[in-house]
Amino acid sequence: MKTLSHTSPADAASTARPNARIAALPEPPAWVEIDLTALRNNLGLIRRELPPGVGWIDVIKDNAYGHGAREVASEALRAGALALAVVTVREAAELREAGFRQPILVLGERFPEELESCLALGAMPSIGEARILDALEKLADRLPGGPFPVHLKVDTGMNRHGVRWEAAPAMARRIAVHPRLELAGVYSHFAMSDEADQTFARLQIERFNRFLAELEASGIRPGLRHMANSGGFLQLPQAHYDAVRIGLLPLGVYPSAVCRRLTGLRQVMSVRSRLVSVRTLRAGETYGYGLRYRAQTDRRIGIVPLGYGVGYPRLVNQGAVLVRGRRAPLIGSVAMDALAVDVTDIPGIAPGEEVTLLGRQGDVEINARELAGWAGTVCYDVLTCWSERLPRRYVRPPVEASPPAAP
Repeated sequence: MKTLSHTSPADAASTARPNARIAALPEPPAWVEIDLTALRNNLGLIRRELPPGVGWIDVIKDNAYGHGAREVASEALRAGALALAVVTVREAAELREAGFRQPILVLGERFPEELESCLALGAMPSIGEARILDALEKLADRLPGGPFPVHLKVDTGMNRHGVRWEAAPAMARRIAVHPRLELAGVYSHFAMSDEADQTFARLQIERFNRFLAELEASGIRPGLRHMANSGGFLQLPQAHYDAVRIGLLPLGVYPSAVCRRLTGLRQVMSVRSRLVSVRTLRAGETYGYGLRYRAQTDRRIGIVPLGYGVGYPRLVNQGAVLVRGRRAPLIGSVAMDALAVDVTDIPGIAPGEEVTLLGRQGDVEINARELAGWAGTVCYDVLTCWSERLPRRYVRPPVEASPPAAP
């Protein structure tokens, strides 16, 4: 009787050499493409739109909305960003590990046990609850170094994080007078900055201004004042203050259909694949799970080897991809690892043909807003949803176009 031989993990590592084996594999048939030249162009447009004296904090949370935190951070700092913003302490640690020494703001609210790590990284925590400030004061009193910079988060109506605007002056005073803490900034966040109706946004600005006036009357310096996100930057110039926080707009995506447009802004992310098969579907035959599509006439269909398993929306008989600069409609249900498109009207299509699921081919584009509309979701979702199973390929600007690195 044959028996299975057992190999120790060390032996397996030495004989199989998995890294070399993986490196020798063919390139995956689908990928996410990030155009850093477009990102650089967008950052230049945004910088020119900023009023004198107003800077920006580049928001690179969630791996820069799926675009790559290190790459986007490098371009943002090269263009002159004041600071980077993340949402977890781990994200801040990864940036420090990668060599970034610039200011990092950690958005959201912290757990008390996260504060020491945050301060050790030289990152600025957001403080919006008295119990967290209690813990921070005790921590600052026993740690060497300091004073430790923090930003006060003011809730002006979002009702998610932050101290309510009526109570915010007292908390700002606590931070300002503490000998081991520094009030490096105060900020709020819009609930509706990118809508045609700006009534609630104006109310939030009024509340934030009331808070700032109380600080001024008390002789408290607020540090960096910031409120506007991408929508606020485009729509609400009265909320620009000292800096704006932008994450989506540099990526070439507008937060809503009603926002002011910047001429020349280009989407940075594309998702591409190659057809793995081209088949003939006879009249009356069906395609895919649930038999959701039935051919009325003979059709040629191309099979794309990706689906909702890597982040493409689970669409049914709607949507399209681009093939040779033309739209090919999706048919049937998107499966976990495959979807089908009708290429009948695009002659000569064969396996290996490149398709674009998000982005541009020639003069035709499927942008994030269109894909989000098919899926019934928002642009942020279709940017951040792509699995790490899809490799990121970076299109980099020419070396000669690069000025000295940001300090």
